[in-house]
Amino acid sequence: MEQGFNIEEELKKLPAQPGVYIMHDARDEIIYVGKAISLKNRVRQYFQSSRNKTAKIEQMVSRIARFEYIITDSELEALVLECNLIKEHRPRYNTMLKDDKAYPYIKVTVGEDFPRVMVSRTMKKDKNRYFGPYTSAGAVNDTVDLIHKLYRIRTCSRNLPRDTGKERPCLNYHIKQCDAPCQGYISREEYGRAVEEILEFLNGRYGRLLGHLEKKMTDASDQMDFEKAIEYRDLLESVKKVAQKQKITSSNMEDRDIIAMAKDDTDAVVQVFFVREGKIIGRDHFHVTVGAEEDRRQILTSFVKQFYSGTPFVPRELWMQEEPEDSQTITSWLTAKRGQKVKIVVPQKGQKERLVELAQKNAALVLSQDKEKIKREELRTIGAMNQIGNLIGLKQLRRVEAYDISNTSGLESVGSMVVYEDGRPKRSDYRKFKIQTVKGPNDYASMKEVLTRRFIHGMKEARELKEEGLDQKLGSFTRFPDLLMMDGGKGQVNIALEVLGELGLSIPVCGMVKDDNHRTRGLYYNNVEVPIDRHSEGFGLITRIQDEAHRFAIEYHRSLRGKGQVKSVLDDIPGIGPARRRALMKEFRSLEAVKAATVEELMKAPGMNRKAAESVYQFFR
Repeated sequence: MEQGFNIEEELKKLPAQPGVYIMHDARDEIIYVGKAISLKNRVRQYFQSSRNKTAKIEQMVSRIARFEYIITDSELEALVLECNLIKEHRPRYNTMLKDDKAYPYIKVTVGEDFPRVMVSRTMKKDKNRYFGPYTSAGAVNDTVDLIHKLYRIRTCSRNLPRDTGKERPCLNYHIKQCDAPCQGYISREEYGRAVEEILEFLNGRYGRLLGHLEKKMTDASDQMDFEKAIEYRDLLESVKKVAQKQKITSSNMEDRDIIAMAKDDTDAVVQVFFVREGKIIGRDHFHVTVGAEEDRRQILTSFVKQFYSGTPFVPRELWMQEEPEDSQTITSWLTAKRGQKVKIVVPQKGQKERLVELAQKNAALVLSQDKEKIKREELRTIGAMNQIGNLIGLKQLRRVEAYDISNTSGLESVGSMVVYEDGRPKRSDYRKFKIQTVKGPNDYASMKEVLTRRFIHGMKEARELKEEGLDQKLGSFTRFPDLLMMDGGKGQVNIALEVLGELGLSIPVCGMVKDDNHRTRGLYYNNVEVPIDRHSEGFGLITRIQDEAHRFAIEYHRSLRGKGQVKSVLDDIPGIGPARRRALMKEFRSLEAVKAATVEELMKAPGMNRKAAESVYQFFR
């Protein structure tokens, strides 16, 4: 947190200009992002006791330790910046879209002399043609496979015609799924005619292709070539299957999204029907976290801003259940994003209203069906995290870091750091450590090194970001946990507390205590073992965190062993090379057994003579 931040004084300095404001809590985490026509008026409203505020806003305001702002030239610029910051930081008090989906496109590289057809997750402004987005990746892959079978176009990335004849044709040519333009076996003109038919097919005009396949199937049958006839029949059925997925909803061939929602006190589901060139190509639903006091208009506004900031395609029209707040600004933003005029329509009657109502009914159905599933998931995650916090007296437990050391069979040690936020693994923040200062299997010393490196790195990174004026951009190391969980009891906890004390940090630490059967039985916290119900969600989460830290360390150790980057203590013994090391470990199974063995016992390992056995024996004495 910025030291000496005086909220009342900073409120007086706010400019009466459009911009974005960013609220931070005491841990300097961004908890809310908003936009304003006038920063001076909007931000001051949060701190005026006379104003009626919702319970959610009251709670958010109580956590604000400081705020910052970025001025813009217009409300539209503020809207764009707000969308980007929300997507980047996912503040906990913003109405958040839970799903982050990227829909696939079919891309035809018409800018090439011999175009290709492929699946793309992005749509760029280039010379290529894009079709979609589609809601089913499986259907897209099936369609692309069908196109390759029907039209036998290339899939390779060779530069043609420059590389013609330089390499042999690939397998696709031999299985009759490519006409090998790389060998000059098909002219550019003939290949181009196939591409034209592909574009016609992707635009939903199937008539010519269906007639063509039916004729080929009949001709093959007449010539008694039944194997070929079956092949054409199967292709014909595949095309019909793709064609039947398209349902005409209007005759004006427009692109539009139909958006409606259903909500209860804590959750909402937004349903979107995707209409492309007058045809419903699919639908999807999105779960949104909401407050009880938020109305449909606010929720739909948040959804539109977050959803369309994350998708490259914007349709010409949005048919919506309610007109969003800042409708004119949002329309201008969408228009600029599309490059053409975008309209937001709230249908009042007729077929348009019925389609919006249908979307709403689908949203209500999904909400009712998924409610129990959502509750179960929240109990497993946020609920479990709250249970752990209540057990040890910690409030607002959101981020947990857990550590483990792996030193299998006497090989040099490695450490793992796993991160859970709101009860879910945050894999982008996981980190691996190759132990540098500790020789041999010493878990306590290795853990001390890992924790010291982790927090020194974080403190250094935070200082550098602050010096550059980027202190609000927290990374995986600069974001410190609410709780450290150690894979062990009192000893591991004391090591962590020692490291934190040396660095002047105050972070709660608990140990995951195991019983004689190596099963977690409770938590060690503040010099007390806290029992935990083994049937509770909190216990389940502790077990998952413990297993994940162990798995991550073991996997890292295994990967380094595979690359030959981890060395055994035995490698330091004169006369013991890789073959004898493997023989010893195979014979004795553990480093401890090797240490305890006599010279005669050591000589029983394959490849060991008396001189080598004595060398091992003396090394450990």
